[in-house]
Amino acid sequence: MKNYKKLYINLMLVAALTLGSSCSKDFLDEELTTAYSSDYYKTEAGIQALAVGTYYQVFAAEFQGEVPLTATESGTDEFHAGGDPSNWIWNSYSSGFKAFVTVSNANTVAANTHWDNLYIGIGNANQLIESATNIVSSNDAIKKTALGEGYFLRAFSYLQLVSQYGAVPLKLKTSSTVELEFTRAAPQEVLAQVIADFTQAYNLLGNAGAPAKITKDAAAHYLAKAYLTRASEINDSWNGTTKTADLQQVVALSDEVISRHPLAANYDNLWSYTTADGANEKLPELILSAQFNASTLTTGGNQQHLYFLSTYDQLPQMKRNLAGGRPFSRLAPTYFVYDAFDHVNDSRFWKSFQTKSIVNNASGAVYKNGDLGIMYVVNTAADTRFAKTKNTDVIIYPKTGKTIPSVYVAYAADKVGLMADVRFPSLSKYMDGNRIDLSNIKGSRDITLARSGETYLMAAEAKIRLAKAGGATFADALPYINAVRARAAYKAGENRAAYADGSAAYTTTGQAGIPISYIPENSYYESNNIAVATTATNLAISSVTALPAEDMAVIAKLGYGTDYDRMLCLVLNERTRELCGEFHRWEDLSRTKTLVARAKAYNIEAAANIQEYHNLRPIPQTFLDGVYASGKPLTAEQKAAMQNPGY
Repeated sequence: MKNYKKLYINLMLVAALTLGSSCSKDFLDEELTTAYSSDYYKTEAGIQALAVGTYYQVFAAEFQGEVPLTATESGTDEFHAGGDPSNWIWNSYSSGFKAFVTVSNANTVAANTHWDNLYIGIGNANQLIESATNIVSSNDAIKKTALGEGYFLRAFSYLQLVSQYGAVPLKLKTSSTVELEFTRAAPQEVLAQVIADFTQAYNLLGNAGAPAKITKDAAAHYLAKAYLTRASEINDSWNGTTKTADLQQVVALSDEVISRHPLAANYDNLWSYTTADGANEKLPELILSAQFNASTLTTGGNQQHLYFLSTYDQLPQMKRNLAGGRPFSRLAPTYFVYDAFDHVNDSRFWKSFQTKSIVNNASGAVYKNGDLGIMYVVNTAADTRFAKTKNTDVIIYPKTGKTIPSVYVAYAADKVGLMADVRFPSLSKYMDGNRIDLSNIKGSRDITLARSGETYLMAAEAKIRLAKAGGATFADALPYINAVRARAAYKAGENRAAYADGSAAYTTTGQAGIPISYIPENSYYESNNIAVATTATNLAISSVTALPAEDMAVIAKLGYGTDYDRMLCLVLNERTRELCGEFHRWEDLSRTKTLVARAKAYNIEAAANIQEYHNLRPIPQTFLDGVYASGKPLTAEQKAAMQNPGY
């Protein structure tokens, strides 16, 4: 990343110096040796440097801010608006969500940010493909690896574009002059190019270096995803002739990837982060990751640790600390997330959300640092133990005999609910106690882009779709779903109250004498109100006619009756249980055309405003204002014709 930024700055510098080169040689008789020209991309070193820079632009750059939240998590059934209003409009789909997004403050993500970032990445990938193709070389690191990476990076970017916007301009070559005239290629054409590019990458790449490097398996995983996207409901007006073959490809490619990427033994292995480039960032399950590190020489870093946190530091006996995180509080889980899990038998909720914190700012004579300070009780609607959602009747922590200062209950008699408050269990998958100090926003954790936990569920969905077409049975999906559920079940002897997240990576450096709030314990027993259990649990689904109760509740709420709808609902629910908050959800719901129904059912801010046209994003006004036709800027009518319906 640092090398890419240096290369870019030097290229700008050499351009400026070229403009001033008419000065007398005697004025400055020095030789510039640190800058690069475009000829650098004709060398093997230049091509490899460009590959590094394109990795950064395509995989890592957006995780330095809030674009991934607005593009993939806001406005879904999984998350609604948290305590900060910066990007609420992306969640609510209100009147200001258009080709220009109404700005709340400096943190608001503009309508064009994601679009622009993706096209910058495509421009870099085009240069990489052309340079690696044109260079006279027999070096496999260039003619296979760099070239395969270029095809992958272009396809990866276009898959996001077509998933977000539908028809988009298809730019497959670099430009030597300014271009102003573009048209939108239909999704059918864009996806054909995506599949062709991923296929090229698959044929060129080997399998060394995962998850830091793009591999053959990464290409296979995303090629399967592209085929699945093409076979999904959003493309049903034209995908009839390709659907069956596409779905068969999804299964074959997924099986291939799964064979080489076994699931981690325990779900919390994925999230037990202790240090940059540590064991959890090298698990065989991981297929591809956006890379970050703890070097003080890099800027920005992974900032996702900021956004899913509740504002714990505003509660009694609590103070902000490095392990607790800096709570920007952009997104909060919905009740769909709370209710989608079997809280007794499925460990994934308790290993994904922080439900307890200890006192770290004790005051008065009663409490001391280390006492339990915050607890979230994530119970069921059938639980009648609690009178109030917030500040409930006296709740004693048995280990100390003291009242817990702050307790919040999902289901209580007052029916206020957690969505009415800015306090909520924090998604802990990105917690990062390895930062320099408690105010620093630069995180060093990698972001998992692809792992075989998702690959299993893509294969399951393909089987469900094939069953609808008569090419499989719905039961054929169950082995894939049950594989991730088996890993999610509690093992014999496992401590169900145990909890770990990246907060445990805190160091004494930068603590400034502030005690930590992290406790390696969850509220499993308090929430479920059961005796301590040590036997293994079983989450296997034995029949498509006997789905889990939590899935049947969603099916009933959404009014599904056919076997296909019920099974597709099951796999989407399972994607939440396995992949919650991992930056897939909006695109999953958009492509299956379930976004509107699910957001209306579970997202209180989106419910009043979301409509069918929100299955695609608005084409940014900055693009429409900059495009020409026949040598002239677009008229208002031409801009309207190029815009997605509804905007």
